[in-house]
Amino acid sequence: MSPRIRWARALSWACRSKPVGPAALQDLKERDCVTVHASCAAVAGQGLLITGASGSGKSALALEMMALGARLVADDRVILRAAPHGIVADAPDTIRGMIEARGLGLLRAEPAGPVVLSHVLDLDRSEPNRLPEFREILLLRHSVPLLFRPDTPHLAASLIQLLKAGRVAPMR
Repeated sequence: MSPRIRWARALSWACRSKPVGPAALQDLKERDCVTVHASCAAVAGQGLLITGASGSGKSALALEMMALGARLVADDRVILRAAPHGIVADAPDTIRGMIEARGLGLLRAEPAGPVVLSHVLDLDRSEPNRLPEFREILLLRHSVPLLFRPDTPHLAASLIQLLKAGRVAPMR
């Protein structure tokens, strides 16, 4: 079966629900499992869910992170499941280990996952503050730290460091 056919089948079967876009994330408070239109990368066992509109750079950012040592959990469609210890992110079997590179096609990648989600990055919202407040989003009955897109040329490297070591609490 060709990668394109496997990719298309995954879009409709994972979690037995139609994938939801980034705007619908706010409505996922009480569900147990959902497939979202997003990408997910992992570093040191920590998952980053990258959300945004089509063409916002989700796959490109995941590729940049992978070039710096991150591993791909899923591209384009991510299965999220509620677990006692948090939210687990994984790829549909039919697209596991594949990522789209615009203009090149589907590339192979060593898959990671399932992985516990440690952060959500919303590429549709810009971060206006140099030192932003801590934000959270409630997904599948779990609170997850929420980040907005900072205007920085070193975003991929910063995200990898965040996943490795976390953030410093704001000083009071």
